[in-house]
Amino acid sequence: MMLSLLNRNRQPIGLDIGSSALKAAELRPTRKGAYELQSLGFEELSPDCIVDGVIISKIPVSDAINRIFAQQGIKNERIATSISGHSVIVKKISLPVQGEEDLAESIRWEAEQYIPFDIADVNMDYQVLGENIGTGNLDILLVAVKKDKITDYTSVLNMAGKNPSLVDVDAFALQNAYEVNYEPRNGSTVALLDIGAGTMTIVIVSGTDFLFTRDVGVGGHQYTEFLQKEFNLTYSQARALKHGETVENITPQEASHVIDSVTEILCMEIQKTYDFFKSTTTVDRIDRMIVSGGGAHTPGLIDALQRKFDLPAEKFNSFRKISFDPKRFSPSLIEDRAPDLAIAIGLALRSAEE
Repeated sequence: MMLSLLNRNRQPIGLDIGSSALKAAELRPTRKGAYELQSLGFEELSPDCIVDGVIISKIPVSDAINRIFAQQGIKNERIATSISGHSVIVKKISLPVQGEEDLAESIRWEAEQYIPFDIADVNMDYQVLGENIGTGNLDILLVAVKKDKITDYTSVLNMAGKNPSLVDVDAFALQNAYEVNYEPRNGSTVALLDIGAGTMTIVIVSGTDFLFTRDVGVGGHQYTEFLQKEFNLTYSQARALKHGETVENITPQEASHVIDSVTEILCMEIQKTYDFFKSTTTVDRIDRMIVSGGGAHTPGLIDALQRKFDLPAEKFNSFRKISFDPKRFSPSLIEDRAPDLAIAIGLALRSAEE
């Protein structure tokens, strides 16, 4: 599903505009169903550029986009990006079977019950998932995003001289990357956790069927902030300590109790999400968790998730089914960055036919 689609003439560059970094990926289709990495770019952002998902300083972000394109020699200026947070509403609804025009009108009326914003202030899209065998109604996935949120992101792309071909939702980009790389079997229920700097996106899927999503306002920044306060460190020092480096004679072992306390907060939010999900569905189990985003590198996180929820957990591999030339892209870099790139890869996989 895509929102604010402006151009379908060419496969776009996937650009994940995160709170702490930009990640860009360009893919080339090879044989049917396969892709090869063509370009890859990263640019870190200062922590005050994007705050709570709002682009505060557009010029530095625009400049960072242009540096990626210049450094990687990317010529395609059509961009697919995505958004998340409280300005995004994703809801499964049920409506009686009806004609296409009547359905569109019914969805608009139904949407007003679920969208906590003025309907005139949102861009809305929907996808018919199919007829529910139990009820005989149509299951529909409804998506609404505040227009000012979309404008916030498309305007910075325009400033960089790029064409925002489509705006997606992080949850769907993540699911897209998962489906291509993991080829899920029917009946397998998986929790996809994308832990960014400021937001954790939780997506629950069964096979290729979307079941549920929730965005939580916690992420990697919380680790950094807690470490800064505990040890009186600068932002960059706290980030280094978070990633396992010794800083100011403070070892990662000495900082582990701070890391563990934030991990517990994340686990509580995941548990709350899972409890709510179970209360709204007949699905009674999750088979495994796959963790993406910069937070996936947090020391001890994967083990903590396995212990807390008593199920397998692993880092997301964005290149499990996507090939790359090891002469152009360092295999060690690809392995290290694979969890960070899930959303960028999911966006780059969007084809012109979708």
